[in-house]
Amino acid sequence: MRIADLLRNKGSMVATVTPDTSVTELLARLAEHNVGALVVVDAEGAVAGIVSERDVVRRLHEHGPGLLDRNVGDIMTTLVATCTPQDSVDQLSVVMTERRIRHVPVLVEGKLAGIVSIGDVVKTRMNELEHSQEQLEAYISGGVHPAAR
Repeated sequence: MRIADLLRNKGSMVATVTPDTSVTELLARLAEHNVGALVVVDAEGAVAGIVSERDVVRRLHEHGPGLLDRNVGDIMTTLVATCTPQDSVDQLSVVMTERRIRHVPVLVEGKLAGIVSIGDVVKTRMNELEHSQEQLEAYISGGVHPAAR
């Protein structure tokens, strides 16, 4: 399965912030969108970084409550792993596992086109496994695959 297929099912909406957004506002947007990370975009809409709950917790431990008054640009991750709609979900799951990341922006010609989370990858793999199991059960029983009925 390709990232494009995953986005077709999930949608391409991406919540974003700018580097000058306060950490307090970041927390409000994470809660509002019920997500674990937001893509940071510059004035032209290009990906400048990504910031996650994990980034906030680690920096809060380092800097204390004064962190809430600082900007996202001070805590964001600037080396962002990205993918394209043509990449496979399997390829992306390897990158996410090896780099220990949970959110990957999807780019088309350098423009933000979606985001994939580890939860999206796991859900896709579960659906694929379920489909394979149904096919095997139908083959073993000599019946017709449920989707073919």
